[in-house]
Order: sequence, then C-alpha cells, then structure tokens
Amino acid sequence: SLVECKIARDTDAGHAHLAKYVTSNTDSQLKHAIQRFQLVLDQCRVGHLDRAAALTNLAWARLIGYIRSHLQDIDTAISLFRDAFALRPQCHPDHALSLENLTNALTWRHDRKGTASDIREAVRLYQELLPLCPEGTFLRSIVINGCNNLSTDASDENIQLRRVVLELCPLGHQLRPRALDKLSWALSLRFQQHGNIDDIDMTIQLGREAVSLCPEGHDGYDDYLNNLAVSLKSRFSHQGKPDDLDEAISLHEEALRLRPVGHKYRDFSLDNLGSALVTRFQTRRDIDDITRAVDLRREALLLRPPGHPYRDKTLNNLALALQKRYDESDVSEDLNEAIYWYRESLRLTRLDHPERHVNLHNLSSALCSRFTHTQENEDVEEAITLCQESLAALSSLHPGRYFSYMRLKEAYLSRYRILHDPADLSLAIEHFRLASRHSTQGFP
Repeated sequence: SLVECKIARDTDAGHAHLAKYVTSNTDSQLKHAIQRFQLVLDQCRVGHLDRAAALTNLAWARLIGYIRSHLQDIDTAISLFRDAFALRPQCHPDHALSLENLTNALTWRHDRKGTASDIREAVRLYQELLPLCPEGTFLRSIVINGCNNLSTDASDENIQLRRVVLELCPLGHQLRPRALDKLSWALSLRFQQHGNIDDIDMTIQLGREAVSLCPEGHDGYDDYLNNLAVSLKSRFSHQGKPDDLDEAISLHEEALRLRPVGHKYRDFSLDNLGSALVTRFQTRRDIDDITRAVDLRREALLLRPPGHPYRDKTLNNLALALQKRYDESDVSEDLNEAIYWYRESLRLTRLDHPERHVNLHNLSSALCSRFTHTQENEDVEEAITLCQESLAALSSLHPGRYFSYMRLKEAYLSRYRILHDPADLSLAIEHFRLASRHSTQGFP
C-alpha cells in the first residue's frame, strides 16, 4: 500500500541520516534522522506489525545523540525501548535484542547520572538476558561485554551476575580475564564493606588467574596487575603478612613499568606504588621506601595539575609521605613542605566532602609536630581549631569523631608539655575520655 511504501521510504531516509550523523557528527543529520523515525512511528499505530521496530529505530537515534552529548534527554529513549520490549514477548524472535537495547540505555543513564535504580534494573535484566544468548552467537559476546562494562558494586545481585558471566567464559575464552577481574573487584568491594576474609582471599585467587591468562602487552594486563596489587595490600592491612605487601609492591612496580610517561593511567600507578611503599615504611622503617614514595608522589602531582579532579588527594598523599619522612629523619624542611601541601589540599577540598575531616586531622597533626619543635603558639592553636572544625562537621555517631577527639587530646597535651598549664592537661584527659567512649564501628 501507499502507507507501507511511505513507511519504508521514511525508515530508509532515517537510517541514511543517522549513518551520516555517526560519520560526520553533524547535529542537523541527527535532527533529520529523529524527524524521519518519528514520522514512521506516527504511521505505525498501536497494533501495527512494525511498531516495535519503529520504536526501536527512534530510541536508538535518540540514544546515540545522547551518548554524543547532542541530546540531554535519555528518558525518552528509555521509554521508547520499554515500549518496544513490551511488544516483543519471550516468544518473539527479537525479544533478547529488545532486552539488550533497554539494558544498554539504562547503563548509559546510570553512567551519566548515577541513578542507583538503573544499575539494579540493568543487573536484573542482564541476568534474564544471558540464558537467552546461545553459545557462539554474536549477541552473547555483546551481552558479556555489556556485563563487563557494567558498573561494579558490592551487592549480592551484582556479584551473582559476575559469577554467571564467568561461567559463560570457560578457560580459553577471550573474555575470561576480564570476567575474572570484574568478579574479583566486586568481591573486593564487598570485603571493604564487611571484612569477610574469604572474600579477599577469593579476590586474590581470581586476580592471579586473570594475570596468568594475559601475556604482557595484552589489553588490560596493567589493570589486572594493579587490581591484584591493591587486593594484596588490602589483605596485608587486615592480616599483616609481609609477603602480601612485598608482592603488592612488585606488582605495582610492574604495572608502572607498563605505564610509561604519557600513559593515561600513569598517575594512578605512581600514587598506588607510593601508597604501598609508605605502608611498608611504617612497618620496617626503611628510609629508602619513604624517600621513593615522596619522589613517586611528586611525579604524580606533576601529572595532576591545577584543575585535575584528583589533585587534592595527591597533595594530601605527598604531604603525608613528607610528614612520615620527617618523623624518621627530623628534617624540618620536610615538615614545613608537608604543612604547605596539606593546606593546599584542604583549600581544594569541598566543605561537604565526606573525607574532609581526614585532611583537617592530617594538617592538625603536622602543626602539632611543628609546635613541639618550634614552640610557636599559633601552630598549636590552629591545630586545635582544625580539630574543633572537624567535630562540628561530623554527626554525633560518625566514627571520625574518635580521631578528632584523639587529635585534640594530642594538641592539648603538646601545649601542656611546653606551657605547663593545668587547664590543657584537663582538656587532654577530657578528650581522651570522649574518644574512649566513642565507637568507631557501625557507621554506614
């Protein structure tokens, strides 16, 4: 009929405009594609055999425009995908494809907006979708890749999805290393929340297999090395086995070697290796470890110039390494530089940042150390003010209040040792009592 011919012509024209948009990134081509696909949808009324296809074409045009930031609205695309999916029940040959389309759109919205409900729904839909994808089909590869690209969290649903994906990637499957890494990372996140040692042991076991399956030069090999190293350091923090820390440092060194100057993730490797060396220095007091950590963090800071989203964290990490070296070598230049960088880090940290109290504690500690050395009263007074600020910012049940009380105890005690004012000793005792009564556990 004439209507069907017009539907076919408009559909072809829409695809032609969309193809030109994909290659040229021209906004006008996207608008023409959406207009054509909308015309087709208007002609494919409820009950029309091609309505699901029309909904899908329009949804994809809008989603591609959203991905390329020419459209700000993704809700309409998701709504269109839902309508198409509703028209393709489980017996429909395109049921799995519609399910994958909807999951893909939900994942994009979560990535841009961080909507928790989207990631939960995407996980549920992927669990429904995976059994519908026969082994060896192109769709199965797409779906497994989609699962691997899905944001990882510590939920039981996410971990179960990762287990299913791993089962679908047997030994020899090209996607097995990534599936191992994703499950490993999810278990690591759960370990951080609940502290179950079985989770971190399994994390390391999976990480080792991922590394063993990838020759050097394999895409993602440096990531697998880094993630395994992070897990080993995490287990060391809970069990204190020196071999875990030494292996973590060796793996971080290998990852750094694979991320030469100019590599987009070199700053992360510099920071991670520096952190592991600081941890080893705290247990073995080898000055070479802390000196190397300072050098690594100086380089990381150069790669995170003003405006970089992680500059505040790197400033704090460099200051911490310098302060640790001062505690060992008593070189006042290290302490003065640490205080300078702590101040810069604090200046860049938002007032509502959940970890701001840690920066306040660190600067307070460094100022107390300098007061003990120089006896300049303004240092200890500022240290006390910083701790009081951290207390004011933390809720009554926050575990960080324990450290605020302890820092205040140290500040008052430092001043008492120099000025011998009994009021400072009384305040030190009072804050020590407050700290001893305050729980550091159970805060969400």
